[in-house]
Amino acid sequence: MTNMDMSQYLGAFLDEAGDNLKHLDDLILAVEKDQTDMDNIAEIFRSAHTLKGMSSTMGFDRMASLTHAMEDMLDSVRRGTYSLKAKDIDLLFRSLDTLQAMVDSIRNGNGDGSVETDDLVAAMRNAPKEVQAAGMQPEDAPSPGEEKEFSGQELQWISEASGLGLNVYEVRVSLSPDCLLKAARAYMVVSRLDEMGDIIKTVPPVEALENEEFDHEFIVYAATSRSLEQVRDAVARVSEVVGADVREVSRDSAVLPADREAVEPPKEKAPAAGAGKEVKEKTPPPGGSTPPAPAQPQRKSEAAKKANQTVRVDIGRLDKLMNLVGELVIGRARIERLVQEAHLREFDEPLSQLGRISGDIQELVTKLRMVPVSFIFERFPRLVRDLSKTLGKEIELVMEGQETELDRTVIDEIGDPMVHIIRNSIDHGVEIPAERKKAGKPEKGLIKISAYQEGSGVIIEVTDDGKGIDASKVRAKALANGTITEEESAAMSDEEVVNLIFLPGFSMAEKVTDVSGRGVGMDAVKTKVESLGGQFDVSTEVGAGTRVFVRLPLTLAIVLALLIKVGDETYALPLENVEETILVKKENVKTVHGTPATLLRGDVLTLCNLAEMLGTSRNGEEAGDEYPVVVVKTGKTRIGFIVDELIGQQDIVIKSLGRFLSKIRGIAGATILGDGNVALILDVAGLYGR
Repeated sequence: MTNMDMSQYLGAFLDEAGDNLKHLDDLILAVEKDQTDMDNIAEIFRSAHTLKGMSSTMGFDRMASLTHAMEDMLDSVRRGTYSLKAKDIDLLFRSLDTLQAMVDSIRNGNGDGSVETDDLVAAMRNAPKEVQAAGMQPEDAPSPGEEKEFSGQELQWISEASGLGLNVYEVRVSLSPDCLLKAARAYMVVSRLDEMGDIIKTVPPVEALENEEFDHEFIVYAATSRSLEQVRDAVARVSEVVGADVREVSRDSAVLPADREAVEPPKEKAPAAGAGKEVKEKTPPPGGSTPPAPAQPQRKSEAAKKANQTVRVDIGRLDKLMNLVGELVIGRARIERLVQEAHLREFDEPLSQLGRISGDIQELVTKLRMVPVSFIFERFPRLVRDLSKTLGKEIELVMEGQETELDRTVIDEIGDPMVHIIRNSIDHGVEIPAERKKAGKPEKGLIKISAYQEGSGVIIEVTDDGKGIDASKVRAKALANGTITEEESAAMSDEEVVNLIFLPGFSMAEKVTDVSGRGVGMDAVKTKVESLGGQFDVSTEVGAGTRVFVRLPLTLAIVLALLIKVGDETYALPLENVEETILVKKENVKTVHGTPATLLRGDVLTLCNLAEMLGTSRNGEEAGDEYPVVVVKTGKTRIGFIVDELIGQQDIVIKSLGRFLSKIRGIAGATILGDGNVALILDVAGLYGR
């Protein structure tokens, strides 16, 4: 197959490789905790084998070589000739990082040749050899020649095949020592012999051949009408077969195990061409020489059935589908407005039906774009493991609510901010074991990540049981670097002082390291969360720990919004940010520290004139004795926006303002209304910070 032919499979290869690397990461983390779990060892071996086969088929030889070395080392562990050590676990993780770098390089069109792998390959190949050189010899694996015994059933097949004039051959196949796809080559040999007649037996068994549980040699016993030379030529034509030794087997030369009692021959007829497989399936060999495994095919068929119920879809197609649904929502709103203005009552029923159908389509497409937060959570165990080892800390990670779903776009955007939050918890929050023991805490710290849905949003909380954020230390740091003055410091509460950590360039680290100290962490997190229309908050207690609260919208495509009028323009406020709407009498508006405010159920509510913030004029500012006010929340702060008119709720389609206008603070995007006019979508956090 040419390179041009293979390029069409590159996307599928990258997806499958990414899934396998994530799976391997989880498995190696599990093995690090329990190195005696041979099920996980075997699963790592199978995943590495799959990755090796895929990369070799695609022509990525360096990737295939590295996974082959991983496979060899794990095979030694699986066979009991080698035990993993702490340095081997680190070696496996380094290999995963290298493989991920290769996948990224391939995705960028640079292939896998630019990533260095020789040292890793050599280290993994040498690890078992060092143990053997120290006196620990591997267990002797059974050679093909030791398993030439035949069961009574197999002897009967050989006898009856000879009676039908068929030749029975022992085909000893040798593969090239450099062969990376042993299972595939063995399958090709067995398939080719099966086409020529019937397979009586393979040594080792077929399952072992499929799992590559053999060196580079195996034996096939087959009954066929073809000549010895034809059989040898057919096998020799298989790629990477370097030897095909064929000899004829008769009933007299076949060996019956000495310790096996005579078995009564079965009543079935000898296998004829094309019928041998059916006979062998219906009549299992006696004595249990090849144990029946009905459960395995059943599990495979169930897995295959389940796999066939899902399909990979390019995210670009889902984006296009969502855009079309957005146009449908806009069109529906426009038709509803026209019908309302024309007072056409006969359209009420069909419009209602159209609304239900389009609503169902909108809900379905939104769900299609949803992915569980485990998509980003699955990288955190490795992050915590590596960082805690680097910093000399012991940390237990607990994750809850990984099945909670978010829009794929939100998931893609929130991954890096979550990494910043966790790195801060590990570096600044959780203490080293000695300090924790001195404070009366368990030596192992705890970081808990929880996700759950609340209303039309998703809450993600990151909690640690570390030392918390000391407001006095933050205050001293801010004074030392000139962030605040003495007068400002005296007027600030502890909560306001803690919020200084969100300022650009502010860091509590004593020195700049690979982990922290550059002052871009929490500021970047807060900015990103608020740009997604979310809310960000931190609560802390000195000596007890810190809780980071992130609230995110379910989707960034179609949201429910409150339409308001300010001056001649209509604006949209996402309902995610709106707490309530009220009417405030002008006489109840007071000035507190130069800012208008009012009392709302006993609490002071700061008021902001939205017209002034947006640089426009209000209509009928002097008319009436009440202000329509929209109460919104950003973090722990509640604000009341004074507007001219409350229009109502409506589903809106969020449209980007483009590269040049997207940086305007306080504007999250735009939408098209039912009358065809454009309305700007307001960003509450951005407006309040202006």
